[in-house]
Amino acid sequence: MGKVRKYNPVKLIFGFIYSDEAVFVKAKTRLKRKFGKQDFESAAIDFNYTDYYEKEMGGGLKRRFISFRKLIPIVELYRIKLYANRLESRFLNGLNRKINIDPGYLDLAKLVLASTKDYAHRIYLRKGIFAEVTLSYRGDSFTPNEWTYPDYRSKEYIDIFNQIRALYAP
Repeated sequence: MGKVRKYNPVKLIFGFIYSDEAVFVKAKTRLKRKFGKQDFESAAIDFNYTDYYEKEMGGGLKRRFISFRKLIPIVELYRIKLYANRLESRFLNGLNRKINIDPGYLDLAKLVLASTKDYAHRIYLRKGIFAEVTLSYRGDSFTPNEWTYPDYRSKEYIDIFNQIRALYAP
């Protein structure tokens, strides 16, 4: 029989998709008030892997990632996703979002993202929130899984998560 043990806290990350830099800064400021000091921020990256968000959010979209110094208990991921959804709703243009905020965490073995969408590779957490292992750490780098979104498969994104992992486990 396996022995139940306490799990180490994990590194909180957020991914953003947006076109208005001022909206990104306002959302990031609210997250910092809630989760404390940020320890990583990527440069803005052109988000051109899919047009999925363009109808709702317009063109010229950017992607950016941040992480926080304070580690979180894994069980908090569903609450953080619910908070991110409420935060998105503060930045609406009519019924359309101006920013997409995707929380997740990484540990030594994986990058996990929270989602409101179910699928075969996602596990239900609570209150309509699911989790997926988007990237797995193998050898000396994160690597994609068969279901990993095309942008998360890119060297640019994987380099970002490797940098954040180095902050988690120096």
